[in-house]
Amino acid sequence: MRRIFLFLLTNIAVLAVLSISARILGIDRFLTSNGLNMTFLLAFSALIGFGGSFISLLMSKKLAKWSTRAQVIKQPSNQEERWLMDTVARLASKAGLGMPEVAIYQGAPNAFATGPSRSNSLVAVSTGLMQSMNKRQVEAVLAHEISHVANGDMVTLTLIQGVINTFVIFLSRVAAFAVDNFLRGDDEDAGGFSIGYFITSIVFEILFGILASIIVMYFSRIREYRADAGAAALLGDKRPMIEALQVLGNMTPGELPKEMAAHGISGNTMKALFSSHPPLKERIAALQKK
Repeated sequence: MRRIFLFLLTNIAVLAVLSISARILGIDRFLTSNGLNMTFLLAFSALIGFGGSFISLLMSKKLAKWSTRAQVIKQPSNQEERWLMDTVARLASKAGLGMPEVAIYQGAPNAFATGPSRSNSLVAVSTGLMQSMNKRQVEAVLAHEISHVANGDMVTLTLIQGVINTFVIFLSRVAAFAVDNFLRGDDEDAGGFSIGYFITSIVFEILFGILASIIVMYFSRIREYRADAGAAALLGDKRPMIEALQVLGNMTPGELPKEMAAHGISGNTMKALFSSHPPLKERIAALQKK
């Protein structure tokens, strides 16, 4: 889960900085001075929305390493690290990918993959996962993460998030403008920018952003099924992935930092609409049907 929540948190932070900058620079004042210019507003929303999303994508690997304190393996120092590097190299080659960076971080069982592109990615596993699973099961988890990279999930998420950001910014300003005009009624100074518009647009951005996250989490759940199936295809056998999921189902998975939660092999216990991962039982059932 780690990767998506880190991406989302970074995206929100970047959006906030860009939105506040736009207000300070007077762009919002220009938009509302003589009524909203819808064409300009949509272009402005797309620029801010996709800008925040792509900046988050470019920062994803560095932030993932920082948030987990993951140590990238440059030269294997023991047999476990050598096996890990060799396994990732073999799976990446089979998936038609270049060699990702491989890292280990301290923590309870979990793993994640991230990076801005198929050729610039990171696969990380926790010490807890390495200790709690046999090599066959760890290999399945690695295949799952490699499948995320091969499927281009981060780029797809970036595009989806960019579209969502665009509409969140656009709709929040339209709604704020309407509410502000309604509250000021027949005031002669009703045109133009006001502190009411400023505050209301922030409130609507937060509200629409929360609602929009349902769409992102829905995509996240769909991609988990695809990555599970991809792992089975890479290994030529669905049983190791099923076994790995069963092991995770019998233990408390490692909690990744909140901002990275959607990138791990195991999900969280959030309510269904806001959950980044399907229930493990449903993932196992989907694999068993294949």
